[in-house]
Amino acid sequence: MIYFLTAVIIILIAVLAVVYIRVSLLLKHLDDMIDSAKNGNFSETNYNEKRLSRLESKMYQYLSAGKTSMRELTSEKDSIKTLVGDISHQTKTPVSNILLYTQLLSESNELNEKDKQLARQIEDQTEKLNFLIASLVKISRLENGIIRLTPKKENVSTLLNNLDFKSQASEKSIALTIGASNNLEAYFDLKWTVEALSNIVDNAIKYTPSGGSVSIKAIEYEMFVRIDVVDTGIGMNEDETSKVFARFYRSPRVSQEKGVGIGLYLAREILARENGYIKISSKIHKGSTFSLFLPKTDPNLSKL
Repeated sequence: MIYFLTAVIIILIAVLAVVYIRVSLLLKHLDDMIDSAKNGNFSETNYNEKRLSRLESKMYQYLSAGKTSMRELTSEKDSIKTLVGDISHQTKTPVSNILLYTQLLSESNELNEKDKQLARQIEDQTEKLNFLIASLVKISRLENGIIRLTPKKENVSTLLNNLDFKSQASEKSIALTIGASNNLEAYFDLKWTVEALSNIVDNAIKYTPSGGSVSIKAIEYEMFVRIDVVDTGIGMNEDETSKVFARFYRSPRVSQEKGVGIGLYLAREILARENGYIKISSKIHKGSTFSLFLPKTDPNLSKL
C-alpha cells in the first residue's frame, strides 16, 4: 500500500511538473508576443502556428490582425497627409489671385460705388474662404497626427506676453487687462497654446460691445494652472455652452459677425493633447468666463 501511494505521489509530481513547464512556456510565448507587438516588432514569420497551443494561436491571430489594422491606419494617415498637402497647395494660388483682383476692382476709378461695394463683398467672402481652408488644413493635420504638440515646462507669463490684442480692443473701446502670472509654470506647447488662447481672447473681444472689458488672469492650483478669460459680452445660455466647442457651431445671435465656428473647437483639441481642458461659465447679457487648465506635470509621463 505504501509503495502504491508513493508511486501515485511520484506520478502526480511528474504530471504537475509537466503542467508547470507547459504553462511557463505558454506564458513566456504570450509575453514575447505582447512585448514584440508593443515594440512594433511583431512579425508573423517569427511564430509557427503548428507549434502553438489554441490560446497561443488565438493570441497570434489577434496580434496579426492588430498589425494589419495598424498598417492600414498608417497608410490611411499617409493618404490624408498627401491630400491635405494637395488641397493647401492647389487652393493657395487661386484664392490669392481672387483677393488681388477684387482689391484692384474696389480701388478702381472706373467703377461706381455700387460696383465697388460688390467687389468688397467678394473680397470679404474670399478672405473668409481663405481662413476656412487654412483652419480645416490645420485641424486635419492636428487630428491625424501630422502636427505633433511638444509640451514642455514654460513660464505662463511667456504665454500671456505672446497675446497681441491691444489694437483690436482699442478699436472697439474695450478695456483689455492682462494680469501678472507671478512666475507660474506649466507644461504646454507654446506655439499651439498661444493659438488656443488667442482664439478665445479674439472671441471675447468680438462678442463684447464697445465700452466693455476683457480681462485675462492666471491662477495656480495643485495640479493645474488656470487661465481665465473674462468678458462683459453678450453671454450664452446653458444650452449654448454645451455646443460652442462643436465644429462649425455658431449661435444664431452672432450670425452677422465674421467667423466660421472653428476657433473654439481647435482650442479644445489643442488643450486636450496637452492633458489640459477648458470650462465655460456664462450668463446671457452678463458675459462669459473661459477657463483654460494647463497641467503642472509633464503630460509625456502619463503616456509611458
